[in-house]
Amino acid sequence: MTNPHADRVKAVRALATRSGRRRAGRYVVEGPQAVREVVRWAPGTVRDVYLTAGAADRYAEIVADAEAARLHVHLGDEAVLDAMSPDAQGVLAVADLPDAARTAAVDEVPVGPSGAEALDAVLAARPRLVAVLAQVRDPGNAGTVIRVADAAGADAVVVAGDSVETTNPKVVRSTAGSLFHLPVVSGVSVADAVDALRAAGLAVLAADGTGDLDLDDLQDAAAVAGAGTGTAAETAAAPADLRAATAWLFGNEAWGLPPEDRDRADAVVRVPLRGRAESLNLGTAAAVCLYASSRAHR
Repeated sequence: MTNPHADRVKAVRALATRSGRRRAGRYVVEGPQAVREVVRWAPGTVRDVYLTAGAADRYAEIVADAEAARLHVHLGDEAVLDAMSPDAQGVLAVADLPDAARTAAVDEVPVGPSGAEALDAVLAARPRLVAVLAQVRDPGNAGTVIRVADAAGADAVVVAGDSVETTNPKVVRSTAGSLFHLPVVSGVSVADAVDALRAAGLAVLAADGTGDLDLDDLQDAAAVAGAGTGTAAETAAAPADLRAATAWLFGNEAWGLPPEDRDRADAVVRVPLRGRAESLNLGTAAAVCLYASSRAHR
């Protein structure tokens, strides 16, 4: 492929917009890390893989995995890949949107479908740790939380309410491939997500700077209970047990969680700020909270 003005190139470029993705039923996966992971973990959703000749040499494993999965692999010059996406770094894939995804192999991460059906499937697997994003609009923040959740060993991420689309190119890129490692559910309201998680036996903890509970205190209580050095009364009196199956609720970057969402949680937890910083950004707060639960579970 040598013509950056070809119809195929324009069609891929159009997937950068929400309307383009909706019309085509597809989205783009940019960069070697993300493409490597979608080819490896969700090949049944991939329509095409595009590489420059240089990238095909540098990332021979991507080509090998794509060919093993019988995917369509196309070589294009740098002008073509740049026209498709300036962030592709010479490697790009086109995949089906979750609600249009093809039937995936048994061992693939379930990227779709969206909504209540996908959440039911997640809950049927009896998750121990789930991250819930409520009205998170910034694609970089959403992608970072998905990546953090993956790293902390969470079982799923729920992107609820009027949050950014998980197939936004910046979200996909920010996850660094984690989008394809664990179920990421979208298309549900915050209220429905919280109700379903609680009905499945998960405690819902809202992360908010106004919280009555201090995360350090909860970690101390979990450590004492886990070591068996606390009394039964002390364990029973703990306001929240990080050792339990937990869903963490994270709010919008700018205004956090509104009162109605905080009220939906079983408890509101603050991350202690010991220095002079006014607050933590969303990705950092999510990392601290999710790893606290992960540590308690371990």
